Amino acid sequence: MTSAVAFFEALLQFQTDVSDVHADLEAGTPGVVVVDSRNAESWRQGHLPHAVHLPTREIAARAAEVVPPGSTVVTYCWGPGCNGATRAALEFARLGHPVKEMIGGYEYWVREGFPVRDEHGVSSRPVDSLTAPIGAACGC
Repeated sequence: MTSAVAFFEALLQFQTDVSDVHADLEAGTPGVVVVDSRNAESWRQGHLPHAVHLPTREIAARAAEVVPPGSTVVTYCWGPGCNGATRAALEFARLGHPVKEMIGGYEYWVREGFPVRDEHGVSSRPVDSLTAPIGAACGC
């Protein structure tokens, strides 16, 4: 039983979901830096409006210029079928940053109807009823 508790506590310590990230960004929670670790083409296709773009391969060289000291980094990539956010989180952890991986990634951010920014501005898609209740907060 204690190993299960430790496991789930660790998950919650190092992972967050799109709803919680959205709530933090909307509330203006200080010290949170959301990092899109995808390549430039993916970034241009769409990204979280408050995110900064820092591809995984550039984290070691550029993290200090992008992430203010003491900030908690939240990494994301495409979605659950991609481990890019995990790799990015590992790079930030190696540099000593507090870090969480946003599970669900860009895919679930979009599917839950949250805003995205691209070259045309900010927009959102309708909520996918398989990922979030339509017209209400998840509440989980």
